[in-house]
Amino acid sequence: MPAPADASGCDLAARYAAVRARTLALAEGLSDADATVQSMDDASPAKWHLAHTTWFFEEFVLAGAAPAYRGYDARYRYLFNSYYDSVGARHPRHRRGLLTRPSLAEVLEYRAHVDDAMARLLGTPLAEGLAARLVLGLHHEQQHQELLLTDLLHLFAQNPLRPAYRPRAEAAARASTAPSPPAWIAYPGGRYEVGHDSATAPGFAFDCEGPRHAVLLRPFRLAARPVSNAEWCDFIADGGYRTPALWLSDGWKTVQGDGWTAPLYWENPADEPPRAMTLAGVQALDPAAPVAHVSFYEADAYARWAGKRLPSEYEWEVAARELPIAGNFADSGALHPLATPAAQGALGPQAEPAGAASAPAQMYGDVWEWSASPFVAYPGFRPAAGAIGEYNGKFMCNQFVLRGGSCATPAGHLRATYRNFFYPHQRWQFAGLRLAEDAA
Repeated sequence: MPAPADASGCDLAARYAAVRARTLALAEGLSDADATVQSMDDASPAKWHLAHTTWFFEEFVLAGAAPAYRGYDARYRYLFNSYYDSVGARHPRHRRGLLTRPSLAEVLEYRAHVDDAMARLLGTPLAEGLAARLVLGLHHEQQHQELLLTDLLHLFAQNPLRPAYRPRAEAAARASTAPSPPAWIAYPGGRYEVGHDSATAPGFAFDCEGPRHAVLLRPFRLAARPVSNAEWCDFIADGGYRTPALWLSDGWKTVQGDGWTAPLYWENPADEPPRAMTLAGVQALDPAAPVAHVSFYEADAYARWAGKRLPSEYEWEVAARELPIAGNFADSGALHPLATPAAQGALGPQAEPAGAASAPAQMYGDVWEWSASPFVAYPGFRPAAGAIGEYNGKFMCNQFVLRGGSCATPAGHLRATYRNFFYPHQRWQFAGLRLAEDAA
């Protein structure tokens, strides 16, 4: 029998091993304390990410498919379930940081135990449904690889020593200067097909990316690059955080209640350049790099201050769908947004979208880009039966869609149809924005 393969033809055993090894590499060098502490309710300890992703394969792949499999510890089903109510009771999310036991070493042993069982399973033919569930588990783990990085950044930012998770890779830096005014790329209005088509498109997609359906768009223009740190400094200097007319009501309430005066992790926004906590410790911000760690509320206020708006998720997808999925992802080693490459920064105003020279820059990687679209079901969406159906559908309330991935997103994890989603006040992710405007 041929080796089991995912929808793209990749050897699933090799892919499984690579994804699992990547997670371990991200945790390399962490102490037991680093991996145990929880810095806020939205973040989880690194140790929990390591265990939860392992629990996923144990619960949704090995259980029932491998009759000879013996679980590592029956108590882990309670400890490391995330939000699958259909599976059973679970440890409260906000108390994950109190799990001083099992130790990091024991969690790594748990991973090895499950990996051994998975290796045996992957040496046998897999039913189509089980293979699809395994591929889902791999993409689920890649999501947690990103969360592991962003949660560690938030954790280390609470430490007065400002420890570095990884020294910045000099080879990944791009020489830059203050950004020039953004160019604008025009797109015609009309009827467009958006979303993933599982019948014709190869490869994996989450259920919330489909069904594919038609939308009607008016002519629009999209900024050729994301908003930069330098431009955000102008917003701050002009009183952006002090002007209530720029903010949605809930946003203004949050600004006042939480005392926001700059993006998360900025330590001295009045300095030139500002400094911010990064995964390489406190660093001077590149003025030409995309601004990061802003909430939807902040992105919306900035767009209003600039006299523009945020794009809808459909406009973003139309602009991105013909572009190569390449950029500054976690695999580059930078682990921080980088400035727009010079070759992509010389776009003329009102450039047409055809051709490499007139394509928008940094649509993938660097920063997730907030859209104006709420995270809701596409027409015809139906969640899968059983516990696995809780993956996305139950969260389609009060959240907004982000597109494009970030410097913490694993390469190979994205598509033009990929829909990330967060609550409008959240900003610990590498989230930024790109402006849009009506063309007619």
